[in-house]
Amino acid sequence: MSLRERLGRFGFLGLCLLVTIFPLYWILSTSLKAPGSIYQTPLRYWPEQLSFENYTNLFSGSDFGQYFMNSVLVSTVSALVATLISLLSGYVLARFEFPGRGAVLAAFLVTQMVPGFIALGPLYLMMTDLGLVDTRTGLVLIYIAICIPFGAIMLRGFFENVPDELEEAAMIDGCSRLGALFRVIVPVMLPGIAATFTFNFVNCWNELFLSVTLMNSDSNKTIPTALAGFISSYDIDWGTMSAAAVLTVLPTLVLFGLASRYVVQGLTAGAVKG
Repeated sequence: MSLRERLGRFGFLGLCLLVTIFPLYWILSTSLKAPGSIYQTPLRYWPEQLSFENYTNLFSGSDFGQYFMNSVLVSTVSALVATLISLLSGYVLARFEFPGRGAVLAAFLVTQMVPGFIALGPLYLMMTDLGLVDTRTGLVLIYIAICIPFGAIMLRGFFENVPDELEEAAMIDGCSRLGALFRVIVPVMLPGIAATFTFNFVNCWNELFLSVTLMNSDSNKTIPTALAGFISSYDIDWGTMSAAAVLTVLPTLVLFGLASRYVVQGLTAGAVKG
């Protein structure tokens, strides 16, 4: 590759990186400006003097700490349970032949094509009948149901990359089928499981429509609902909303940082090398 081609490639990648990172930089910059200087002209790309007033107002003027903990609880529980159920579902779909197997796979795929907000009405009526509206339990149950099809399809692909001989050898040595699954297959599939959990967590963390529809009280609202609350009919509190957005992004950045090795390995190489 010539020097000109390298420079062109790196220039293109640098431009893509700039376009991706600039919105995050702008949110961070806005959150560190004093409320009165956000609309200052001429436009400044970095605050003249760092101010944490927006962060102070965020916690003093709203229950953001409660929203944050609600999101952590709901997203973590939903992702863990959905990943566990998806693990068992993916195992069954990959290892067993049974009537309706193709229909189940087709149904799982169809659910990924249908926008979630289409089901808002029926879900709200169902949760009302069950008495689960405005409860974190109800939101967790819905998130689990939403995450299972994607997780099952994803983990099914990893199971198909694991040789049957590993499982058969463990069963010959005295393991039950579940014992072989959790003692032999699961350790091999850690990259796939980590990738599935990460995507489930992020999807639950960022979900807005269902949380806005089902959650009414401040004690049960999640972060996406809180961010939407900073937009009123006549004004947008850009400073406080930017501070909330920065704190909202941090958990997902930390999660991806911790699981990046497993996520990349799981998405590119599958569960077995060679």
